[in-house]
Amino acid sequence: MINCNAGEGKNQAVFMVVSMLTLIIELPESASLKDKRSVVSSVKQRLRTKFRFSCAEVDLLDSLAFAEIGAALVSNSREFGESVMHKALAVVEDEFGIRVHDAQIHSEVY
Repeated sequence: MINCNAGEGKNQAVFMVVSMLTLIIELPESASLKDKRSVVSSVKQRLRTKFRFSCAEVDLLDSLAFAEIGAALVSNSREFGESVMHKALAVVEDEFGIRVHDAQIHSEVY
């Protein structure tokens, strides 16, 4: 925590909040790793473009049917960060029609 002089003798606490989203998605139509990577790349690019956060495939790299995607956003508000992550989850479910097996949204305050 850093105390900043907010003017007129007031101190205001400034925090860094890292909000994270992990998704395990099912890709039943993938016949090859190339097919899977194409879908996963599309999802990651859409999320990066729409929400401007970091995004990567983080696990299940050799699985044809499943992928795990992680995303992170740095802000100064837990509520804001988690609301962005909930919106991103909705985009994956609605726009891509992908079945989400597990989704976790979590924030850390530094």
